[in-house]
Formats: sequence, structure tokens, C-alpha cells
Amino acid sequence: MTSTIAAKSKPLPAGIYCPVLSLYKPTVRQEIDYDASYKYFVYLIRGGVDGLVMAGTTAEAVLLPASERQELVRVARRAASDLRLPQFPIVAGISGQSTNESIRLAEEAHEAGADFGLLLPPSYWVKAVTKEVIVDFYRDVADNSPIPIVIYSFPAMCNGVDLNSDIMSELAQHPNIVGTKLTCGNAGKVTRLTHEYAHEQFAVYAGSSDWLLPCLIGGGSGCVTGIGNVFPKSVARLYALWKDGKVQEATKLQGLVAQAEKACKEGIAPTKFAASYFAGPGAGVTDPKAFWPRRPYRPSGKEKQDWVVQVMQHLVEIEQSIPDRV
Repeated sequence: MTSTIAAKSKPLPAGIYCPVLSLYKPTVRQEIDYDASYKYFVYLIRGGVDGLVMAGTTAEAVLLPASERQELVRVARRAASDLRLPQFPIVAGISGQSTNESIRLAEEAHEAGADFGLLLPPSYWVKAVTKEVIVDFYRDVADNSPIPIVIYSFPAMCNGVDLNSDIMSELAQHPNIVGTKLTCGNAGKVTRLTHEYAHEQFAVYAGSSDWLLPCLIGGGSGCVTGIGNVFPKSVARLYALWKDGKVQEATKLQGLVAQAEKACKEGIAPTKFAASYFAGPGAGVTDPKAFWPRRPYRPSGKEKQDWVVQVMQHLVEIEQSIPDRV
């Protein structure tokens, strides 16, 4: 690694992170179902993921008020503690359109028990989002955040605002900015950033598991993956195979995971249906409406549901063959 900056005081641990879905009650207001959420968090942690991401894109964060975001972090922390994993990493989405809002969300996430904050760039007035605005935004939030910041690169959710590797390299110099999640899918950013920084200086994660191995081969540290909501054990096994040097087995499983993750690429509704169908019964959350998107968005129709089952079914046997985390 070419950079000589100091290691961060609290690096983001390597591994597989699940951006957890939000579960709702079957009422007109679709209030968060915290009891169902607790069961689901326990299921995911037992499934072997290395951390949970709360109030991210997959959680429909823009539809969640701050009070719900905070309570979900508290419930996730309680689930991890009850499983005797008090240090289990919890990352909270703290994305706001203003510096002030993002700092406030970071403070509230910290108060609720989050360890890290995941932060998108501002994008409301996209023509005004210059490099200088982006750099100032992240530095100002990091200066005032009680938790370390993870840069979230997802142009499709930010009016096309893309964070190139030069911007992220500049931000990596900040002592309270510890890594990035690349939902942009740009493998070149991985190799450029990992050439410059070690994991402890600035960690790089794929934004989905269909390119987990390419990310790891390029020096990355893991991934944050929506399919972790559906098949947490399979994705955790893929990472473990790579760490154990079983490259051939890992490559075979990578292809199977990538085929299944096609369904998650279709949006929140198919991902939530997949979680309901494949993971809900094992988690003890059996009401399909708990997994419906929050209105005004609609659940997947029958044709889409059948397609989701078809493209994911091949992972069921693998998932069932893997034991729970001890």
C-alpha cells in the first residue's frame, strides 16, 4: 500500500454485512413491527453475517422517520446482545440532504447503539453538487460525528452523483472516515483504492455479493449485500471459503449466488418477497404483509413472484445445509 496515513482508531471490520429490510404491521399506517424485526435480526446474525446495516436503501430509509431509525438500531443491538455478541458491528444509515441533518442522524444513531454511519452524498440540487461541495460535506459530517463514517457510493439513488476514486482517496485522509460501500459496481475503484490504502486505513466493500470475489481479489474487504436478507448463510459461506483459500469452491458458489442475486437487482419489492418466501418461515415471521414495501409502493405481482422463486430456488439446499453460527 502506498499511503502512509495512520490506521483508523476504529476500522470497519471486514466481512459480510446485511442491509436489513424493514418489516411492517398490516395496518393502514404500516407501523414498524419491532417484535418481527427482533426475530429477523436474530435469524440474520445466527445465519453468519458479520454485521447489520440499518436504515440503508434496502430498508426504505427515505420512508422511515428518525424515531423509527433509532428504535430499529436499539432492537438490533438488543438482538446481538441477547446472542452474546455485544460487540457485533451495527452500521446505521445517516444520509441527509444537509450537513446539519446528517450530523443529527449520526448523533441519534450513536445514542441508539450504532457503531458506524453510512452516508450518501447530497443530491437534491444536483447541479450544485460540485467536488468541493462533496468534500466539504463529508469532512464536516466526519468532524462532528460521534461514530466513524462509511462513504456510500450509489449514483442511481443520488441523481447520478458519482464519487470517483480520487474524491474518495482525498476523503480517506480524514481520521473519522473509515471506508466505502461501492453500490456503483465499479471494480476499478476497488483496485485503485486498495492499491493506496490498507484495510485499517480505508476499507473497500462491494455493494452486492454478485461481485464479492472480484472485490476480494482486488483487495477489498467484503460486501454489503441485499441477498443477505434471503440467504445469509450462503453469502457468509462464500466469504469463508475465500478466506480459507478454497478458491475453486468459492468460485463455484459465487456463480450460484450471482444467479440468485438477479432478483434483488429488480428492486425492493422482489427482494422483500424473496425474504418473506425463503427466510420468513425460518425467522418466525410468517405474515407476508410484514415484508410488503411501505405505501405508496406495492408488493410484487404473481408473475414477478414466480420468477423470483425460479431464479433463487437453487440456493435453498445450500442454505439449509449450513449450520447456524454458534
